[in-house]
Amino acid sequence: MSCGHHATPSSLTDWCSRQLKEGCGPNLVRIKALLTPEEKEHFEKTLAFNATKSNPDTKICPGCNTSVARRELSNLSVNCRVCTKRTGRVFEFCWQCLKEWKGSRPRADRCDNAGCCNEALKTLQTCSVVKFENVKDISNCPSIRACPTCGALLEHSGKKCKNITCARCNVEFCFVCLQLTSICLPTSNYHSPCAIPGILGFRNKRKGYLSQKSLKTTDVEHHK
Repeated sequence: MSCGHHATPSSLTDWCSRQLKEGCGPNLVRIKALLTPEEKEHFEKTLAFNATKSNPDTKICPGCNTSVARRELSNLSVNCRVCTKRTGRVFEFCWQCLKEWKGSRPRADRCDNAGCCNEALKTLQTCSVVKFENVKDISNCPSIRACPTCGALLEHSGKKCKNITCARCNVEFCFVCLQLTSICLPTSNYHSPCAIPGILGFRNKRKGYLSQKSLKTTDVEHHK
């Protein structure tokens, strides 16, 4: 090993397997570990899957199981260079349903595969409401919201205060009005209604708009 320690190929394989289960990606296994063809395929797929979890701008190609990044963020049709080279024809898949692309392109809503839909948007539109235990005078707030900074979907348990910290980008925001905590608190507090009733969605510089479930002034009930 480069650090000076000694390790057998089998023990290194076992260590890397544990690291992969924890979401890490030890590339050293490709070089030093003693792998069967089946183990190598499993390791490569798991490395790719872990990469997509840590980087939401990449997804796994359904044709070759390699990690692919999307260049045109307004186009759901994504070209996989690995599959294109391997098959000798242009291979494109849908960023949304992760199936081989069907229909015209570019498109930002869906492809022509049956069942293709924006699952995140569907979740936001159909989720139940949350009942805050320690926040007074607020009802009809969706239990799932999209982070106003990165777009990750977060669910509020209803316990403690109305603010929540995004696990992906580590930004704290108000679950009710979707404003950053630094903007909401000057005219409110952690356990009272917001001065700003709510917004329809979030603006992400890279991903554009994603509508939240209705939280307009007429939808949120502030009880007095």
